[in-house]
Amino acid sequence: MNEYKLIAPCHFGLEAVLKKEIYDLGYDIFQVEDGKVTFLGDEEAICRANVFLRTTERIMIQVGRFHAYSFDELFEKTKALDWERFIPQNGKFWVTKASSIKSKLFSSSDIQRIMKKAIVEKLKSEYSVEWFSEDGAEYPIRVFIHKDEVIVALDTSGESLHRRGYRHLTSKAPITETLAAALIMLTPWKKDRILVDPFCGSGTFPIEAAMMAANIAPGMNREFKAENWTNIIPKKCWYEAVNEANDLVEDDIEVDIQGYDADGEIIKAARKNAAEAGVAELIHFQQREVSKLSHPKKYGFLITNPPYGERLEEKKALSELYKTIGERYRSLDSWSAYIITSYENAEQDMQIKADKNRKIYNGMLKTYFYQFMGSKPPKRNQ
Repeated sequence: MNEYKLIAPCHFGLEAVLKKEIYDLGYDIFQVEDGKVTFLGDEEAICRANVFLRTTERIMIQVGRFHAYSFDELFEKTKALDWERFIPQNGKFWVTKASSIKSKLFSSSDIQRIMKKAIVEKLKSEYSVEWFSEDGAEYPIRVFIHKDEVIVALDTSGESLHRRGYRHLTSKAPITETLAAALIMLTPWKKDRILVDPFCGSGTFPIEAAMMAANIAPGMNREFKAENWTNIIPKKCWYEAVNEANDLVEDDIEVDIQGYDADGEIIKAARKNAAEAGVAELIHFQQREVSKLSHPKKYGFLITNPPYGERLEEKKALSELYKTIGERYRSLDSWSAYIITSYENAEQDMQIKADKNRKIYNGMLKTYFYQFMGSKPPKRNQ
């Protein structure tokens, strides 16, 4: 087995959640930076990370890391990397994405073109050929340049890992599966506690919570680009990772997870998504306005992504909506609430001061994760 530096990107502000996930999976952290965690692992780690990690967008193998201040330097240093270690003679390879921030090289299309040319020149020399058929497995390459430092990586995942495979139907402003999972992990919720999402939309928060409760690995029912990289990863590593995931599923759990939405058609979509995820029996979905929110039991959790302007015709309606959220939350006995929103007057209109307020970037949108801590339930006698 070989050791690689594996790069796992995540939402800005949630690096600590991903870091803990990687530790819990049994791997050593090499470096934590804004929006990504780099860890050490072998071929087996690539498979297990893709199958088990809930909060990363993809898993990439770092091919090289260097500084480049000109396109000539970018060409030469890209060419110097050990591409023959990763790409076979018939491999199909291209720079699928190049991003540049605060760097002298900023044209994405030029970066992609020059790096492709450099890789071709290196492989022509290594394989003693003048032309590549590129009719084999696909090896997408991603490049990140920040302050003139270039990170070159092979994307093992392909389609983003937030695409678990269960969400075919979505609401107008869905939260991604990876972000929903990370936010749930930031709360003290456990499967023996009540969880309610009063703005569940297509069901992402309840479904991710139910998958956690049943220990269903997020990637066990999807495909990955690197499954065809038999020159790097033996097929048995993928089979073993999926078999491990299947063995860990808990089929006999009981939970109280509920999702409400005012839109009846969206609730139907949420039920279908939950069925696709294999957790339909663990979630109660119901068409219900937030003004009707109630629960007879104590010590539950609200975890939700309410509207913050994009889904309402008039932003002035937000004030009344958040006032209602605050009223219904205060009516619940000893509950905690965790709310992600970009609406900056949320606390003011809810008339409750959050115990914590965490800034998180949802793509380019700055949002706030308001955390209202309720009383803890009494400890049970051992």
